[in-house]
Amino acid sequence: MDNSSTADVVVIGGGLIGSSIALRLAQARLRVMVLDRGEPGAEASSAAAGMIASQSEAPEPDAFFSFCAASHALYPGFISEVEELSGQQVDFRREGSLLVAVEEKQVAELEKLFWTQTRAGLPVERLTPADLQNKMPGLSSEIRLALGISEDYWVDNEKLTRAVIEAAQRLGVKFHAHCPVEELKARENRVEAIHANSGHGGGKTAFTAGCFVLAVGCWSEALAAQAGLALPVQPCRGQMMEFESARELPYVVRAGTTYLVPRAARRVVVGTTVEYAGFDKAVTAGGLQSILEGAVRFAPFLKDCAFRRAWAGLRPDTPDHRPILGYSRLQNLILATGHFRHGILLAPVTAQHISELILAHSTSLSLEAYRPTRFG
Repeated sequence: MDNSSTADVVVIGGGLIGSSIALRLAQARLRVMVLDRGEPGAEASSAAAGMIASQSEAPEPDAFFSFCAASHALYPGFISEVEELSGQQVDFRREGSLLVAVEEKQVAELEKLFWTQTRAGLPVERLTPADLQNKMPGLSSEIRLALGISEDYWVDNEKLTRAVIEAAQRLGVKFHAHCPVEELKARENRVEAIHANSGHGGGKTAFTAGCFVLAVGCWSEALAAQAGLALPVQPCRGQMMEFESARELPYVVRAGTTYLVPRAARRVVVGTTVEYAGFDKAVTAGGLQSILEGAVRFAPFLKDCAFRRAWAGLRPDTPDHRPILGYSRLQNLILATGHFRHGILLAPVTAQHISELILAHSTSLSLEAYRPTRFG
């Protein structure tokens, strides 16, 4: 006979998005459970680089930029709150980033970013070669254009994810690790229960709740299909490397999709690839070669840095590269998935508005552009 568990809300997916939603709901005194197919936070949330850069990630000041900027504005308070609740430091830094161009396409992209953001009144600075070398000695003399974004942030996303989980647990959220959901049982436009393999003697546990939140990233499509929902989310592999530098780097440096992100203890995270290889998380020679070639072009000092490790993560991508947020056609199933490259950046704003949706049945910021039904 199956065991059963119940809560006010069951969150499926224990990454930074799901755990942040759980934290907000627990603060509202709801009983919350989080189910994760592996270790909570061990997938895309830990594989990312940790950039919190609305101006760099969404260069056009459009509606999506506004959504990213809203999350960016929440971050300092979110970090302070999580550190206090968890008792853990997460290495949040606010020094800004340098955007550089070494080839014609990158120059054109940065010129467009500079003029569109300047006209919109956003803080962006064109740097001379002398300015650039003063800010970050050792960058390549081949850099043809450089911009400074003073209000970009970054964080150690592994530490942040662990801290959010700890904070949520201290507020009573129950996490079930290695508990993959295998079935969403729907009836009369509602999720009646979900069945998960809890590992207790090989049996399944039936979890019931008033509301369910689907936040399993690139595993969303297959799980949603269990309830008859068509959800176009696919995995996009990103390979990463980490080095130890002879000195601390003062800024994030980006050229196109290649970047260097400083971490504590003189570590430097270098990425990334954009590959549609299914659920294969292999680290490949070709992937690492492309990252190194791209990074060394603007940061030649990287050749002298000691290699530490390499890994790959799976981003949840959608056809328009935008998240899927809000109620599904099932009345008690809310979707919070498909964040692609922006999961770390968008965690606070997603948690705020998904929790508002559950608690007040409305949101303070429109989620219309991210509605689950937009793909037909």
